[in-house]
Amino acid sequence: MSVPIMHAHAELITRFYDAFAAKDGEAMAACYHDDVRFSDPVFPELRGSDAGDMWRMLTSRATDLELEVSNITGDDARGGAHWEARYTFSATGRKVHNVIDASFRFKDGLIVEHVDDFDFYRWSRMALGPAGVLLGWTPIVRNKVRAQAGEQLRDFIAKRGA
Repeated sequence: MSVPIMHAHAELITRFYDAFAAKDGEAMAACYHDDVRFSDPVFPELRGSDAGDMWRMLTSRATDLELEVSNITGDDARGGAHWEARYTFSATGRKVHNVIDASFRFKDGLIVEHVDDFDFYRWSRMALGPAGVLLGWTPIVRNKVRAQAGEQLRDFIAKRGA
């Protein structure tokens, strides 16, 4: 009986999520190409080092992160994964269980595009409580969350570079 060999890009995705589970933002960023583009409902357009810095920021603040990853796939051009994160949202102290589908593209053996897709309204109901239930589906709340997250990332980058 032989063990199936995993494609190098599937191994890269596995390494990325192993680093995430270990809260190692540096190792996550090392999986990204210099020209990486990252997008999700909260950080809709990060490029280059900003994408790695987002993971550095998030992992540095994660206190009770639990991560489950499944369905990792990868071939010469594309890859994917399903992952679920359980954590306390620091801004409100509320417990969150976020369900995410990720897609990847590769260049030079690294991730050059990473898109995380999740239900923002579902997330906002858990993370924001009553305000999320009432208004989490609106562009107003989504844009406010994006603006706050962007500001936190800019502050993190500035402090890191200081």
